[in-house]
Amino acid sequence: MANYLDQLKAVTVAVADTGDIGAIEKFTPRDATTNPSLITAAAQMPQYQAIVDDTLKGARETVGASAPASEVVGLAFDRLAVSFGLKILEIVPGRVSTEVDARLSYDTDATIAKGRDLIAQYEAAGVSKERILIKVAATWEGIMAAKVLEEEGIHTNLTLVFGLHQAIACAENGITLISPFVGRILDWYKKDTGRDSYAPAEDPGVVSVTEIFNYYKKFGFTTEVMGASFRNIGEITELAGCDLLTISPALLDELQSTEGNLPVKLDAAKAKAMDIAEINVDKATFDKMHAENRMATEKLDEGIKGFEKALVLLEELLAGRLAELEA
Repeated sequence: MANYLDQLKAVTVAVADTGDIGAIEKFTPRDATTNPSLITAAAQMPQYQAIVDDTLKGARETVGASAPASEVVGLAFDRLAVSFGLKILEIVPGRVSTEVDARLSYDTDATIAKGRDLIAQYEAAGVSKERILIKVAATWEGIMAAKVLEEEGIHTNLTLVFGLHQAIACAENGITLISPFVGRILDWYKKDTGRDSYAPAEDPGVVSVTEIFNYYKKFGFTTEVMGASFRNIGEITELAGCDLLTISPALLDELQSTEGNLPVKLDAAKAKAMDIAEINVDKATFDKMHAENRMATEKLDEGIKGFEKALVLLEELLAGRLAELEA
């Protein structure tokens, strides 16, 4: 009997949710996705010290020997996610997601500029923009920025999606892909209700992604749904059939070592026949639905702050390493 991972790959695109290049080599996913926390974690691994050091040395060379360390660190910080992305693209046949600085999540113009800059870095390294997804937090401002990038032929991945209003706004504005966060939704409900656990089919994160998937397929949206942030393999197997699922190395390992029959749970053809009400989401509707969804409001804010914290840590790590290199 085949293992769960092989069966999952037959019905869903498996994506590695990691900055750990060794893990990506092991599981051979089609795509890979990173975020500030993952890049910060990878930058601290001894096996990737050369990527960090080369990025810092390249930044020093660009700004010049007399430039202050802060300028070197700032440029290296901008380039590091792309440095990891380039290494990942040597392994995966598909796309890599690279995230815009989370501190720009409520600034449409700055997000557009940063997205263009990231693509320019990849293209300067000889990588087509077709292989890159610019990852942006799904605030209204982020969605509006991604709309402009998409109109310029730059594909985007809208992350930290916790509510149907975010998902619909993304689809209506031509976003390539969204990342609804299954496990973080579960975390919130467990804390809010005091429940220890949920059966996979009743898991609030699973229910949320299923609702988004069915809505998209019912109304013919081409935006891809990529479930993310899983806490256990039950959440993953319950979403077999989703467009994509981005999975951590630990859970990929568990899927690979588990045998049994893996039924398809999400079906686009069945969704077409479902009785689902259509909602048009403009800014007023988005704001209203967001304010009414306490979980989405809290988790989006918490997610952005968490990524901001990881970025500050990364800047500190780069500053420390530069000081060592130039001592």
